[in-house]
Amino acid sequence: MASTFLSTANTFLHSTLSSSSTSSSSSSSSSSSTALVCPDVKRKFTLCKAIMCDSEPSSSLGVLTKRGFSVCFITSLFFSLGSAKAAILEADDDEELLEKVKKDRKKRLERQGVIDSSKKEKGYLQDAVYQLSKVGEAIDNKDLSAASSVLGRSTDTDWVQKANIAFTKLSSSPDEKTQVEVFNSSLASLISSVTSKDIESSKTAFVSSATALEKWSFLSGLVEQLKGL
Repeated sequence: MASTFLSTANTFLHSTLSSSSTSSSSSSSSSSSTALVCPDVKRKFTLCKAIMCDSEPSSSLGVLTKRGFSVCFITSLFFSLGSAKAAILEADDDEELLEKVKKDRKKRLERQGVIDSSKKEKGYLQDAVYQLSKVGEAIDNKDLSAASSVLGRSTDTDWVQKANIAFTKLSSSPDEKTQVEVFNSSLASLISSVTSKDIESSKTAFVSSATALEKWSFLSGLVEQLKGL
């Protein structure tokens, strides 16, 4: 009796294993067919692969193959068109950037040419730096009379007028022109404060004038050519 039971059990086990093996083989074959129908090429076919995995069982392999092929083709076409469009946009961006670089370089060269040919104007500006330094030194020593002798009683002083001639020729950007306006406004306040013997206001106006001149020099590219800043 025991022998018969063991024999029956072995037969049942053998049958079950064979069935499982056949099912596994069939499933593997189905998966291989699906993989061949729609290979996962990089990341672009992730959508296609997901649709294939949710499709009908392997018993409908013919329908699955046609449907999967269509989905893969459409997906591939979609991403290909998207990639082509992105490539075109990227190429346009590169051309715009290159054109901007060329224009900027041309402006710098032209600017440098103007600066190199403006020796007289650079001399005016160097003198302005020198005169303003003398004013600062006089204010620091609380000698407003000495400061007044350098500044004069208005912005019509020779060195101030020549400095503005240089500013006009060498200022090309709105920011540079703004600093010129600040310089002249601060200088007018400085002259007024020195004339009225107001030491604190003179210090404030001097710092504002000197700062505006220094900023202009950085913006114009002349900071390294003017000594004393």
